Amino acid sequence: MNSSPSATSDRFDEDSMWVDLCDGRVLGVPLAWFPKLLHSTLEQRPQVRIIPRGLYWQVLDEDISVAGLLAGLGDQRSASRVTAA
Repeated sequence: MNSSPSATSDRFDEDSMWVDLCDGRVLGVPLAWFPKLLHSTLEQRPQVRIIPRGLYWQVLDEDISVAGLLAGLGDQRSASRVTAA
């Protein structure tokens, strides 16, 4: 049984991603949590595919789960590689 609500849409502002959920909640997360999205182009960001567990950008090879967003998790793969500029 999947207890996590599904995403219905997403949008971006200058430094955040906003994800609408099927239960009416809206999640706002900083783009800094997801370096691939942070450094993506304005043309790449809308190329998202809503999948049962979250959001997927084939062009960026980025897969973000709703459960991870609800838990407050960012990109776990690049956490050790992210450095301050």
